[in-house]
Amino acid sequence: MAKIGDIVRFLNSTGGGRIASINGNIANVIDEDGFETPVLLREIVVVSSGDNSVPTSKVFGPSSKELSIQPSPVVNTTPDIVTSKSAEPEIQLQVEETPGGDKLNIVLAFEPENIKELSSTTIDTYLVNDSNYYLFFTYMTRSADSPEWTTRYAGTVEPNIQLYLGELLRDNINEIDHIALQYIAFKNDKTFEAKQPSLISVKFDNTKFFKLHCYKSNPYFDKEVLAIDIVKDDNPFKELKIDSNSLEKELKSKIRADKTIKRPVVKHSEKRNNDIIEVDLHIAELVDTTRGLSNADMLNLQVDEFRRVMDSNLKNHGQKIVFIHGKGEGVLRQALMKELNYRYKGHLVQDASFREYGYGATQVTIK
Repeated sequence: MAKIGDIVRFLNSTGGGRIASINGNIANVIDEDGFETPVLLREIVVVSSGDNSVPTSKVFGPSSKELSIQPSPVVNTTPDIVTSKSAEPEIQLQVEETPGGDKLNIVLAFEPENIKELSSTTIDTYLVNDSNYYLFFTYMTRSADSPEWTTRYAGTVEPNIQLYLGELLRDNINEIDHIALQYIAFKNDKTFEAKQPSLISVKFDNTKFFKLHCYKSNPYFDKEVLAIDIVKDDNPFKELKIDSNSLEKELKSKIRADKTIKRPVVKHSEKRNNDIIEVDLHIAELVDTTRGLSNADMLNLQVDEFRRVMDSNLKNHGQKIVFIHGKGEGVLRQALMKELNYRYKGHLVQDASFREYGYGATQVTIK
């Protein structure tokens, strides 16, 4: 956290200086010429601490993706430039390359100011450059009813850094139906592998800004964000293009195939063992053949049989029912637990006797 006396640099523009005062989330930075500039705290990077220590400046949030750069104060020694003894040294940052950083990873992310009020909150936009390359880039958007683009940000982002691009207001969101990023990757003062300049265009559903489940945890951020992988391991984002003619042919072909396949006959696998009803939900016990059935079809048949048995016993208070689902990957058991938590709440649920059924059975007692 930046504090008064720290030497800082600006993320979104050249320059920097020493923090003279902090008011809320605004830092007043004085440069070597004595000019004072108010800057948001999130738009500065601490280069040298006021206590004369030189800490590592962390650019990304704490995670496995956290990258850092070591600050290196450099004094301008050009002979034809005269500086006063009291002037602050010009601050530069020494780029420290990271293992695997020669592959481009570029992420565009949107972070709401208040995720609990998505209908009214402002949204911050960030570009993450997780690579050892500088990027000269332009970030653009356009609406669905306009072929023309609007430049939202143009500039250069340094290696291994997260750059704040600006704030989205509620009124701007409806104008964003397409997002584009154009970039050129390069390195300074060293040889490097050339990357193909690219223009990546993404069709974007702007209703996602108002849906809580669209915001997810991300290795580059402390908070949940709506993120788009523009480039991943040198591979630019590619939109899925659907050929309607090919899709129609495939659908017709599938319909013809379905007509020739004899659908399996569904059986009931319910039997009594003393006072306990045993229901074997293994698919082989429910149908005579699985030909033509997808994994989703088979799961639906198993859940349907579970519901049938539950519905027919809801009035039988105290009735114990053992559903044998097998261990497997746990997909069927998870589906049954979801049914019991939402559709059949209030009944007693426990693992069935291990001695009789092993690990793959659940007992339900009707309340």
